[in-house]
Amino acid sequence: MDDTTKTKIEETIQASPIVLFMKGNKNFPRCGFSATVVEVLKRLEADYETVDVLQDMDIRQGIKEFSNWPTIPQLYIQGKFVGGCDIVREMYETGELKPIVDQAKA
Repeated sequence: MDDTTKTKIEETIQASPIVLFMKGNKNFPRCGFSATVVEVLKRLEADYETVDVLQDMDIRQGIKEFSNWPTIPQLYIQGKFVGGCDIVREMYETGELKPIVDQAKA
């Protein structure tokens, strides 16, 4: 990944407490995994930003390298990588995600 892409990703993650790199956006997810994470965040009443990786192939590939995680969506809370769809769903089901989201909302 080039420095410009890395800087863009870092700035995006730092600009908002909760950022979801996904296919589509929160109003129109374009894959089932992205839709699942959007639904989880909706249930937690999270205020978050989305980045549509389908709009920028450098970001789409770069975010995978940045996090060392091979799939999209990817959720970041307070600058830290939380995980992809399966991890987010599991953390929601076990109650681990709610306090992290609540802290980001505060």
